[in-house]
Amino acid sequence: MRFFLKIFSPVFLILSLCLLTYTFYKSQIIWNNTKIDFYLDYYLISISLVTFSIITFFFNNKLKEYVLIFLFSITVAIYIHEGFLTFREFSNSNQKKRIEDLEVKKKIYEKEENKKYDVRTKKEIYEDLIQQNKNIKLAISPRVSYLNKNYSLFPLSGISHSETIHQNENGYYSIYMSDRFGFNNPDKEWESKDIEYLLVGDSFTHGNAVNRPFDIASVLRSLSNKSVINIGYDYNGPLLQYASVREYLRPGMKKIIWIYFEGNDLRELYFELKDRTLKNYFDDPKFSQKLTLRQNEINNLANTVLDEEIKKQNKTKKIKFNNFKNFLLISKTRAHLKPEKLTIHLTEFKKIIKLTKNLALENNSKLYFVYLPDYYRYTTMYDNTHYLDIKNILKELKIPLIDIHNEVFKKEKDPLNNFPFRMLGHYNIKGYNKVARTIYKLTN
Repeated sequence: MRFFLKIFSPVFLILSLCLLTYTFYKSQIIWNNTKIDFYLDYYLISISLVTFSIITFFFNNKLKEYVLIFLFSITVAIYIHEGFLTFREFSNSNQKKRIEDLEVKKKIYEKEENKKYDVRTKKEIYEDLIQQNKNIKLAISPRVSYLNKNYSLFPLSGISHSETIHQNENGYYSIYMSDRFGFNNPDKEWESKDIEYLLVGDSFTHGNAVNRPFDIASVLRSLSNKSVINIGYDYNGPLLQYASVREYLRPGMKKIIWIYFEGNDLRELYFELKDRTLKNYFDDPKFSQKLTLRQNEINNLANTVLDEEIKKQNKTKKIKFNNFKNFLLISKTRAHLKPEKLTIHLTEFKKIIKLTKNLALENNSKLYFVYLPDYYRYTTMYDNTHYLDIKNILKELKIPLIDIHNEVFKKEKDPLNNFPFRMLGHYNIKGYNKVARTIYKLTN
């Protein structure tokens, strides 16, 4: 015990300084001071511990012994709690339910389609297909890959002219050939002088989990017999969508269709406003990265990011190390005690929509706002607060609203039939078709 009492104060000070340094690293280096409110409590705790550790140098051995016993007890209790949360995560009913849901999907799909349900992971299908086609790629989400990464540019699309693997929610992986700018379009669409629709949005607009010609853009091409450009991408929130319109809108695009998903679009805006490049679009109406002229740079960066991601997935030891590191850093306990609160930026959202309307007017285009309902709207008691907020903003800005909930799903006996196997996910072929037909009907 004498040895521990002798080294207690120096070790305590070193550990406290390490905590303060790590907090600074996460706050200033990793997050570039964009999450200072979140890390403020950690600064206060680490500075308090540094101060207290210095004071312990003046404690007598008896008092140090009490402090040591107290800190040891607290540390053991915290790690027991972290262990409980970790165990619960790996053995909880959610994992069991996911396995049960997969079995249900397989049974339905194989019976109805007379095909095998593709149970491969995205990494596995990528590794299988790349043996046959070196031009196969994975969809690279701008938000996931570039947000707050401080690269020399912030791409808003994927890799151009590539077979791109998307998602599997309907029993098969959707795969599309990307266009010259890395979006989900036939490349020839960009050659048209008159484009009837420019679609902007997130994964629903992107065409998640269905192949052409069943995505929204393809159905609109069929219905209108005119050119349609889709610049939607996975996880895009309002600021990423506005930036995409700024970069890819051009004369001759008659109708801008802003497709909003109520499940997460406003939450995405919270993170987007913290990115320096994206914030430039918000603050400066003349800011541009001139992305249409930089596709080679976009491809190079996206390929680098994709290679790094594949390498990470191949390193199972690194995954185990990350799990161990998260345990040491009591990540689950911290998230449990201090969940990150997301501010809903309705004022900023309104400004973005107003800026988009101004862009449309300058381009002689007509802006329409399409509101997509979430799966949970039809399975739980749904909070309509932001639904009404959005409607009021659009009414004030005099922007036509196409409400898919009121126009389509609400009128149906079972709205869940528009989702894969009536389960949580994006829309299925029927759901996407109804959305596209409603857009066509209400914009003509």
